[in-house]
Amino acid sequence: VDITWLGHACFRLRADDIIVVTDPFPASIGLRPDARPATMVTVSNTHVNHSGLEKVVGNPRVFNAPGEYEFQSVSVRGVMTPQAPETPLEQRNLAFTIEMDGINICHLGDITAPLTTAQIDDLAPVDVLMIPTGGGCTMDVDQVFQTMQDLAPKVVIPMHHSHPEIKNVPLQGVEVFMNRMGLSEAQAQPRVSVTTSNLTPDMRV
Repeated sequence: VDITWLGHACFRLRADDIIVVTDPFPASIGLRPDARPATMVTVSNTHVNHSGLEKVVGNPRVFNAPGEYEFQSVSVRGVMTPQAPETPLEQRNLAFTIEMDGINICHLGDITAPLTTAQIDDLAPVDVLMIPTGGGCTMDVDQVFQTMQDLAPKVVIPMHHSHPEIKNVPLQGVEVFMNRMGLSEAQAQPRVSVTTSNLTPDMRV
């Protein structure tokens, strides 16, 4: 599976001719939307920065509700994440595990608190974890670290952090997360290819 970070919480996942886009953003955020047609789109919540479907090319199948789905050899599991009881349903967040080519990719959206045991079981197993690390409306860095331990992925991809081109989204830089992980330098890679043969026992960031 080829994984490309498009910015904020948006990724393009490609396996053969199938393209999955996660949490598409609007043009107003300051980033360039993806120009490739998508097969499927996952939307974790209704915030405009996570649900910019009008900029997605093609006629994709959209997943924006909890449940288990199959579409064109891709399996998708949507799980509601912890929220305050008074949170309106339309403002709640979904985490998705997407299975493509034998790789389980988990996108946590705007998760605000660590997962419960039941939610961990519903999302597992996780090979690749996309987790928000910029704070703000999402988990703090210690909760991020706990969630990484809970889901035990082989690959961790930080997302939803500050970026020079992103406008009017007050988030911490990725270096806060890197410091918590004890990593002195971040070598940015906009794209990574993950296969069942190149996954290692040790967690990689």
